[in-house]
Amino acid sequence: MARPKKNAEGATPNKKAAKAPKTIASNQSLSSFVKSICDIMRRSNCASALQYVPELTWVLFLRILDAQEAREREAAEAVGRPYAPALREPYRWQDWAAPLDTQGKSLTPEGRPVGWKREALKAKVGDLFAFINKELLPYLHGLDIVREGPNAGQPNPSASPKQRVIGRIMTAVERVRVDSETDFANILDLVHQISIDHIDDQHFFTLSQVYEDLLLKMGEKNSDGGQFFTPREVVRAMVRTLAPQPGETVYDPCCGTGGFLAQAYDYLARNLGSNASATDLERLKHDTFFGREKENLVFPIALANLVLHGIDQPNLWHGNTLSGAPTYDALFEQAPATFDVVLTNPPFGGKEGKDAQKNYSFETSSTQVLFLQHILSELKAPMDGKPGGRCAVVLDEGLLFRTNESAFVETKRKLLDECELWCIVSLPGGVFSTAGAGVKTNLLFFTKGKKTERIWYYDLSHIKVGKKTPITLAHFGWGPGFNVLDDAALPATLVGDWREQEGNADQPFPSFARLLAQRGTPAAESDFSWLVDFTARRTKAREAMAPHLADVERLKTEAVILKDKIAVLKKSRADDNTLAECREQLLTVEKAARDSQAAADTIDAASFDLKAVNPRARVERDVRSPGEILNVIAQHGRTVDAALARLRLNLGLSASEALTVSTTGT
Repeated sequence: MARPKKNAEGATPNKKAAKAPKTIASNQSLSSFVKSICDIMRRSNCASALQYVPELTWVLFLRILDAQEAREREAAEAVGRPYAPALREPYRWQDWAAPLDTQGKSLTPEGRPVGWKREALKAKVGDLFAFINKELLPYLHGLDIVREGPNAGQPNPSASPKQRVIGRIMTAVERVRVDSETDFANILDLVHQISIDHIDDQHFFTLSQVYEDLLLKMGEKNSDGGQFFTPREVVRAMVRTLAPQPGETVYDPCCGTGGFLAQAYDYLARNLGSNASATDLERLKHDTFFGREKENLVFPIALANLVLHGIDQPNLWHGNTLSGAPTYDALFEQAPATFDVVLTNPPFGGKEGKDAQKNYSFETSSTQVLFLQHILSELKAPMDGKPGGRCAVVLDEGLLFRTNESAFVETKRKLLDECELWCIVSLPGGVFSTAGAGVKTNLLFFTKGKKTERIWYYDLSHIKVGKKTPITLAHFGWGPGFNVLDDAALPATLVGDWREQEGNADQPFPSFARLLAQRGTPAAESDFSWLVDFTARRTKAREAMAPHLADVERLKTEAVILKDKIAVLKKSRADDNTLAECREQLLTVEKAARDSQAAADTIDAASFDLKAVNPRARVERDVRSPGEILNVIAQHGRTVDAALARLRLNLGLSASEALTVSTTGT
């Protein structure tokens, strides 16, 4: 006899359903709900975000996976298609983690009551943890890695793409970190209420946002949190500026927790809309997003974050991007050789060893410089009349202005020769303070295939930001849906007193979003934006270098003549004094040649100083005369004397006693 079909959570439709989990109806309620789960973890051996976020990651992931598979099974059964689940009983959430449906109205595919295994594990204290640590986790680890035999430790050739993702997410979980079974059972009950049947598409997206907020907390607790988290609003502005299109590939070579890839997915999914074809959705979820991550702690969290956003099969590579040494690369097998879009934030201040440096033309220990070289090699070249790949990258100020190290200069030369660097946005100091990194940063946007001629700069450095006043999408001039904001909706910290300045009263504020489409033209120049003619700068530098290089050639010729003269003197057995004098002349000429070359190199390198210096920035100048300044100082002195007199009067001190106190400090 055929068994009745189950709904998405396993309940049979011809029976009265068990009491549904509480509906989560807003971002605030969902955030509070997740916080209550974290509170339990904090009192159970997961004191910091670096401990409870990874613990919540795998629990939350298995819950969402179970609900997704239930939906997929229902869809397959509806069209009579066989369905192969990624997990088998008793290792599914509905078996061991869900609370028991005592009335048996919610059933597993095998006909057991949902929660049957969880109920069986209540027989003895310790059974739940023993099952998880000794049975569940080894099973999940073995989904993508062969556990035994001659191929132990190798990728499992029979694993499906989804099983590989599950195995990688679980690889960092060696045991349950929570130290109380009672607390862990409470956590399972709460997480079970987070059901995709009770969170609609909007609030399911919100769930991923709440999870990203937890990742931010993890970054705050880490001394180098910048590697974990780029502020979401900065990421969204970068994504909108590049505007990836359906069918393009998106890559992040140091993806951290996956924020850039997740936001790019949200942008593309929003633009595809609800009428997207099955083919478009399949390509978006499986063949669009690619990334690499080095950190063992972060890699599984990135996978879970992307799955929560809707990317069913994240194509992530685990290992050192710069050295090319993989830890696990089975999820990256379908990656193309080059990419259409690169969105990334390389780690600030990192140092790399020789094993990584040897892979690049310009060797340096600077992680960001090596990543920039990596990006240039990974961007798709222009082909068949189509432009090349484009990139948005966060770089610290030092990389832009440093001209005293060859690798910095030559990497920037390569960037500007091979790509059109069409925009640099100067961010305020403190943008990354929420992630534990107080570095001054810039956003660079460039497209491969055309030499840089002009660079459009936009200056946001005047905005005051901090942990409680972070930068927002509105500071770039966009609303939540990427609509260009009217002046009335722009933040006061962005606009300042601009409107009160002469000639601005009736003009629209020149926000980044408003000027972006006109970049590279005079119409995009404002008090906050300007155009640098890089071709003219290089021409001017070459003109300044010319006399020094001419000196180098002249001195090299003189050196050759002197070397020939020394050779003749040696052959004719000239006296030592004559030889010594000639050698001294050669040393002087060679040193002069090196000095002239160094002068030319300094001029050349200086032209690659790309730091944003706003030529229209207002500078408050003190126009007072020296006499006026002295009068002000004297007035301040009289104010201090009057205050001291009142203090003496209040203390009942004479002038001489007060003087003694002030000079002896007693």
